[in-house]
Parts: sequence; structure tokens; C-alpha cells
Amino acid sequence: MSVWPAWEVRESGGATAWYTVRLAFPDRAWVEVLAVLSDGAVSIEDVRAQPALSLIDLTVLADWIEGPLFEVCGGEEPEEAGHPGPRRARPAWPRGTEGRWLVAQEYRAAQEEGVDPVLAIMDATGHSRRRSLRLIAQARDAGYLTPRHVKR
Repeated sequence: MSVWPAWEVRESGGATAWYTVRLAFPDRAWVEVLAVLSDGAVSIEDVRAQPALSLIDLTVLADWIEGPLFEVCGGEEPEEAGHPGPRRARPAWPRGTEGRWLVAQEYRAAQEEGVDPVLAIMDATGHSRRRSLRLIAQARDAGYLTPRHVKR
């Protein structure tokens, strides 16, 4: 994780500081955050990520950056904040039979909701369109989804 100051504003005896925080993960996923430190609290002003973060990932993002951010700016770290170890931006998608079965479940749920199934798989797995199409094809080959074309 990299943290560096972006800018600071001092007013009325207090200061508000903005920091750029970059998290890089072994699977080439990354998150870049513009964090604000004001009155001993961390707020997130802007987030960019590849692949996109889920809502669950966003809820824990402040916990991931809070400890290292307080270390860099010299503030006192709250006691409940821990130092996260290396982690992925999202949980790993299961491989093999379980992964193909979950792809089929996501695919059918998206169809029932009237949503693009490929986009649903991309969102669920965090993979690219090409990789998601490959996962869908594997689920079809395993018999979890109906064939794409019926030959006559």
C-alpha cells in the first residue's frame, strides 16, 4: 500500500488533509482512494478501482486504509482499527465444478430479473467480459446451462 499527501488546508486552528492511497493486489487488481483526514476521522472522497468494487468491498475500504493512513500522517490510530494483511479486492471466485455451478446460478438469476447475464457474471466474479463468457461456456459444457444453439 502506498500513501502520500495530496494537499492540506488549515483553518480556525484545525487542519484538513487529503491523501492519495493506492492498494495493489497480487492479482493485478488495484484501488486508488482520495482520503480526507479531519478531526481524527478518515473519510473517503473519491474511489477508483480495477475491477470495480462491490458494495461490500466499499464498506470495508476505510478499515483497510485507516491504520496505514494514520501512520503516515502522524495521528493516533483508533484502537479498533487493525492492520489488514494482503487481501484481494474481492473474494476469489471458486474454481472447478463449484465455480461453474455458481456461474449458472448467477446467469439464471440475471435472466429472471431481466438483466444482462454476462454483465451479472462480470459483476459477480470481477472478471473481464471475455473471461466471463468463457466461464459461461464452461457452465454450458458442464450441463448447468442449456445449450446456446439447438442444432436441427
